[in-house]
Amino acid sequence: MANVDLGPKGKAKGPRGRRTKKRLNVRIDMTPMVDVVMLLITFFMLATVFTTPQTMEINIPPDESKVEVAESNLMTLRVDAGGDIFWNMGMEPPKPVEFKDLRSMLTTGLKSNPKLIILVKVQREGTYGKMIDIMDELNLAQIDRFSLAPFTDYDKEEIAKVKG
Repeated sequence: MANVDLGPKGKAKGPRGRRTKKRLNVRIDMTPMVDVVMLLITFFMLATVFTTPQTMEINIPPDESKVEVAESNLMTLRVDAGGDIFWNMGMEPPKPVEFKDLRSMLTTGLKSNPKLIILVKVQREGTYGKMIDIMDELNLAQIDRFSLAPFTDYDKEEIAKVKG
């Protein structure tokens, strides 16, 4: 693996009669190390678990399409900038709901109305993570019919009425 060349034997003298230092030539053979590295790379490639990225398919309708939905089949979830969640069915006034109770409320709403469509409105100043959390809860509640809509001034007024 390694080879050390000690040079010629005997006492070598320099030009002024002084003894010169012996230079050691070291040669390291890297072939075994390359073999070990290739084995490690092969082992880790075969031993790891390849995960597929988790994605959610979102179908976006054309810009000019209008969808008519009965008010009894529409549940609106509004999320304000502070992360508070409010829900209502149709034209009822919004009611606050805690995030931990959201999934149970969604599953009972889906059981009572199989044609239920959820409309999610998140205030622009709200966090992106809160919207993702709500979409995860919709997915866990096995609700696949939901829409994302912009948070309007009307929504701000409705939430302000509830907060008092």
